[in-house]
Amino acid sequence: MSRRGGGGVAGCQRTPAEPRGAAARFEGVANLGIIGRTAALEQWKAVRGEAAGCKRCPLYANATQTVFGEGPRGAHTMLVGEQPGDKEDIAGKPFVGPAGRILDRALADAGIARDDTYVTNAVKHFKNEPQGKRRIHKKPNVAEIEQCRWWLEHEIRIVKPALIVALGATAARTLLRRNAAIQKERGKAEIGADVVPVFITIHPSALLRLRDHAEREREYRRFVADLTAAKRFLMKKAA
Repeated sequence: MSRRGGGGVAGCQRTPAEPRGAAARFEGVANLGIIGRTAALEQWKAVRGEAAGCKRCPLYANATQTVFGEGPRGAHTMLVGEQPGDKEDIAGKPFVGPAGRILDRALADAGIARDDTYVTNAVKHFKNEPQGKRRIHKKPNVAEIEQCRWWLEHEIRIVKPALIVALGATAARTLLRRNAAIQKERGKAEIGADVVPVFITIHPSALLRLRDHAEREREYRRFVADLTAAKRFLMKKAA
C-alpha cells in the first residue's frame, strides 16, 4: 500500500506518498460534505481496507492486524483512545478488552449508547514488547502518532461527528496537535485541528491501574461525570 523510503523521523520510516487508492479517490467528496449514508459506508469500507495493509510505520511488524474504528457513519459522538491493546489486536475490534468493559459501563451510566457512537484509536496497531508468552503495552511515540494521523483524519471526514471525546493524553495530542495536561483540562472542550470540538477526559485504562478500591470508585465517578458533561455539551450544541 505504502512505499518505503530512507531517512525520516526518528522511530519511523520517512512519510510515504499518501495512498492513491480508494482513500484518495473519496477524499474530495468527503470534504464537500455531499455523500449519503450508502456512499459513506462504501468510503469507510474502502479506507478500512487500505488501512489493513498499512506499513506507514514499524508498528505493524509486531501486531496481529490493523484495528480500525467501528460505529455508525454519521454518529454525533466519536470516542478516540490511544491504541488497541492485546485483546483488541487479536479480535480486530476497538475497546473489547478490560478498558473497553469499563468504557461500556461508564457510557451506560452517563446515558450514552455505545452503539450510537463511533469508537476508534489514534494509533491503529498494538505497540508492544514481547516478554515470554506475554505482550507488554508500550506507549506510541510522536512519530508513530503522526504517521497514523492519516487514518484518523479520514475517519473524522467520513463520520463527521459533532463532538470528539479524547480518551487520554495520546488521543488529546493527536486531535489538538499539542500536549494536554489531562487532569487540568479534563471536562472541557475546545476546537481541535479537524475543526471539530474535542472534549478531554482520561483513558479508561487509567482506572485499571488504581489499586485502592475507594480511589478507583471515586475516579470512575469522575469519568462518568466527564462523559455526562460531554453529552450535555453535545445536546446544547444541537439545540
